[in-house]
Amino acid sequence: MKGIEVKPEVDVQIDLDITSYIPDSYIEDSSEKIDIYQKIALCRTEKDIQDVIDEIIDRFGNMPKELNNLLEIARIKQLCKETGIVKVTEKKNRTTYSQNVVFYFDKDKFDPSVITILLKKYGTKIKFSTGVEPYITLLLKNQNDEQLVKEIKEFINTVGIKENSKDNK
Repeated sequence: MKGIEVKPEVDVQIDLDITSYIPDSYIEDSSEKIDIYQKIALCRTEKDIQDVIDEIIDRFGNMPKELNNLLEIARIKQLCKETGIVKVTEKKNRTTYSQNVVFYFDKDKFDPSVITILLKKYGTKIKFSTGVEPYITLLLKNQNDEQLVKEIKEFINTVGIKENSKDNK
């Protein structure tokens, strides 16, 4: 094809301690389950995710928490792709009952000025390194899956505010 720039697909790694799968009690047939996993993996936009959710509910009824978590991870991946985040990992500290979520950025797309925005919003709840592999650590108190997903999405959206304002110049 001529005249169409093809952007390479960024493979975002998500390593969170969140229960996310399709329970056997919800979808018993393994081929149907594989089909749903593939559809989730192929989602590229919020509309794609919503279409998969609509199909799942139409075919199988209300979704269990584990499957909802899986779809939230797909949303997090999409947000990461939009903001230049290539990896998100969670590290629990059992002695302080806290969790650290580390966001690794594509070094070619990382704009250090986003740190100013994040410092205003999060203050001492973040730590950052702008070295060879830039990353920002978000310090959180232990949270349940739903709270953790919400915090992660909010953080990525805050990073996206800077990304979007940079794109609009």
